[in-house]
Formats: sequence, structure tokens, C-alpha cells
Amino acid sequence: MNTHPIDEHIQQLRAQPAVRAIVIPPCPESLLRLQAILREADPDMGALEQLAASDVALAAALIRQANSPLFGLAQPVQTVGMALTVLGMRPAVELLSAFITRHALHVRSPLLEHFWESSQRRAIACEHIGRQLYSLDPGLGYSFGLFCHVGMPVLVKAVRGYGSTVTEALARKDRTFTQTENANHRTDHAVVGAIVARTWHLPGDVAQAIWLHHDFSCLSDERFDPTVRHLVAMGALADYLVNQHDSLPATREWTEHGEACMQHLHVSHEELDHWIDALHPAFEAVGF
Repeated sequence: MNTHPIDEHIQQLRAQPAVRAIVIPPCPESLLRLQAILREADPDMGALEQLAASDVALAAALIRQANSPLFGLAQPVQTVGMALTVLGMRPAVELLSAFITRHALHVRSPLLEHFWESSQRRAIACEHIGRQLYSLDPGLGYSFGLFCHVGMPVLVKAVRGYGSTVTEALARKDRTFTQTENANHRTDHAVVGAIVARTWHLPGDVAQAIWLHHDFSCLSDERFDPTVRHLVAMGALADYLVNQHDSLPATREWTEHGEACMQHLHVSHEELDHWIDALHPAFEAVGF
């Protein structure tokens, strides 16, 4: 894994007692295998099929997605190979990444009832926005969207009382979500999410964007790579799109920083409205 400026910050944070006490789950073996396939100059669909077929749950996830209304097949597929043909390499990889991550970090909590559906929709939205606006690696937006809030299930499992902190943070109007987390636990889900991202070998720019995704002052801070700042702005737009799909009101963050994020990405309200419609089928297919 190449070094990145964020790695030094992570090393410093890991030495702090509040963070050192948090157990960061190791990267799942199946995700390591998936990453190895993607590192090849010409990723092998056969290797991907072998990986998916080696686990009944992974195979079922691919077949279920291929048979979703999103693809409108006349006859349902019944094998992993057929599912991969329908989905294509990149969507199949993204689906497997989401499935592996969800099951590696599974936590039973009412607070996280729709967490993974929202995470996958955010990932789909981030990738879509990136494709419309920038020639970024298509995997960067998806990975950022998927892992953006991944620190939350880790904290729910590792830190006593974190569930109550989430409830409090959502209700408070006098300070931000991460300020409440830090007041109660001396760390927050953005920091923990960045640590998980690097522990799981995600690119440094993705980890840094996860770290900064509630700090919109970074949009005008040229110390950060443009890719990092684009990802942070894209994340805000993606959350808005997911909330619109779920018929949820605009968040305080969107009210305060949405316009700045749109201006940073040169996105109009008309484009945003168009994306709500364009993403609806893919959002509906999540959790099929």
C-alpha cells in the first residue's frame, strides 16, 4: 500500500487512548482477493467468477442482483457466470465489495436498520456523479460512498454508549454530529472510518475524504488534493439524492453547505433533479 499524507495522521491518532481502545476489524480475506483481481492490468472475469462461486452468499448476491427489475430479464439467470455476464465486471465488483463489507461489519442495532442500504445507494450516487463530472477512477467515488460512514458500525460495536450518542447527535441543534461524538468519546465516525479505509487497503484519497466528509472548509483548502475535495462535495450531493429517494427532509448539513458543494462541482439544481430520476431504478434495486 502506497503511503499517503493521511497515514501519518492515522498513526498519531492510533496512539491516543480513545482510539487505541477501538478494535478495527481486519480486512476480510475475500476483499483482499477481490482487490488482487482488480490490481491486474486486465482483470480476469474468470477469477472473479471463481471468487464469487467459492461462497454461497456471494454467489446468491450476484444472482439476485442480476435477476432484479433493474435488468428486466425475460428468463432469470441461475449461475454466477450468467450473472456476471448480465452485470459486467465493474458493477459486479462493486456489489461484491458492498456485500463483503456489510457482512464483515454486521452489527445488530436499531440505529443501523437501513444503514447498509443507504450506504450502497450513496456509493451508487457518488459513482454516478463522478462519471458525469470528472474523469476519476470510477471505483473511487463508489468506495468513498460505501465507506463514508463505516466508522459508525465499528463504534456501535466497540464503544459503550455510542448508540445513545448517535441519538443525541441527531437531536442536537447547537453543535454538529461529530462535535457531539467527540464530546462523548474523544473521537468520531469520520476518524474511525478513515482508519478502517486504510486498514482495508483503500486508496489514501478515499480515506482522507472520509476523514473530511463533515468538514466543508476543506473545499477551499488547497492543502488537500482536488480529488479529495471533489469526493467530499460529491458525498454531500449523494446524501441529498439518497434522502430525496427515501422521502427524508434535507439535513442541516445540506441546508448549510449544499450550495457550496454544488458550486464546487459546478452542478445546477436542474442537474440534481435530473439525477434523482436517473438514479431511481438503481436505488430501487438495492436490497432486492
